[in-house]
Amino acid sequence: MTALRVFDLADLDRSLGIGELRSACMGIGFFYLTNHGIPASIIAAAEAEMKSFFALPLEERMAISLAHSNCHHGYEPMKAQTLEPGMPPDLKEGFYIGNELDDEHPYVKAGYFNMGPNQWPASLPGFRPAMEAYFAALEGCARRLMRAMALSLNLPAYHFDEFCSDPMSVLRLLHYPPQPANPQPGEKGCGAHTDWGCLTLLWQDDNGGLQAHSGGEWIDAPPIPGTFVVNIGDMFARWTNNLYRSTLHRVINKSGKERYSMPYFFEGSPGYPVVALPGCVAAGEQPKYAPTTVSEHLTEMYRATFTPV
Repeated sequence: MTALRVFDLADLDRSLGIGELRSACMGIGFFYLTNHGIPASIIAAAEAEMKSFFALPLEERMAISLAHSNCHHGYEPMKAQTLEPGMPPDLKEGFYIGNELDDEHPYVKAGYFNMGPNQWPASLPGFRPAMEAYFAALEGCARRLMRAMALSLNLPAYHFDEFCSDPMSVLRLLHYPPQPANPQPGEKGCGAHTDWGCLTLLWQDDNGGLQAHSGGEWIDAPPIPGTFVVNIGDMFARWTNNLYRSTLHRVINKSGKERYSMPYFFEGSPGYPVVALPGCVAAGEQPKYAPTTVSEHLTEMYRATFTPV
């Protein structure tokens, strides 16, 4: 059982359940999405290729590490990231995939955050097509969901259409070993953190471990077949003047098995302005945040996270 709501995207397309969606976003900031329109075959192909990648010898994975990319695309080895300050490194390894853009693309020339070409494993010919198909399907799903999000904010359904035009996104493949029998204090698969961007759509396998923090306690978000877990990111919270919540979450893989997940971070058009939305600032009050853009916000979050103070 879980306290998180389950929403049917086909219902949201018909403006059903919009009030409940608003309540979920103002409350815990997490929910499940079913009937999302992404074929099971596309998800299964991506899952299979992901597992094949993480089964490659370490030297093959390291050959396409993040160190070889100027746009943070590629392999991140085990324990390379510490998402929760003051805690041990995360017990996970990952692979970052972004929009496939060459050096002549306007986004790359403009210097937008982490824009550029991907790296692909040479020994897995099916990896790139599977991931690109999955990436495209997720983008279509996210565009549909953004129309429901607009309605939930009492805005026209098309309000975010320009934001969704030619968007930037990141697909992250993650592999978690089982939680150690005797972990270091605070050691876990993924430390407590919030996501930086707009919306996250997460596929997770059957092994569980995801938790969201609400009301002073950690709430499990167990796998529900055929669904994605969706959560609000920091940028969307900023956009809504904190009306919608970007919630701390973490992963503790207590299943005793290898855990896999594929979070997709939908960020929108990089030059789009992020200014407090209509109806999110009370009369006579000032917005909590200065105006920015999508790319500037993500750059700010990246520097705050990875640059020593």
